Amino acid sequence: MKIKEGFELQNVCGEHIIVPAGEGNMDFSHIISLNPTAAYLWEKLAENDEFSINDMARLLLDEYEVEEEIAIEDCKLIAERWKEMGLVE
Repeated sequence: MKIKEGFELQNVCGEHIIVPAGEGNMDFSHIISLNPTAAYLWEKLAENDEFSINDMARLLLDEYEVEEEIAIEDCKLIAERWKEMGLVE
């Protein structure tokens, strides 16, 4: 997986918001807000060309006190949601 080009994470009044960065992505009908954990993952994953669920889980395990199985399941849910929203490919 990789984060689709044309989206940026912005901090707007303390909220983590994904915003379109190019003319082809100028659909503001949906605002995508991330919680702090998802925003942390987005920032770290944006530094990589590609990543897997295990890469995502490793980031959570390195940053938070969470069991590996829970981290993997949570990352599967996040990745699926990001796919549904067209944020990753």
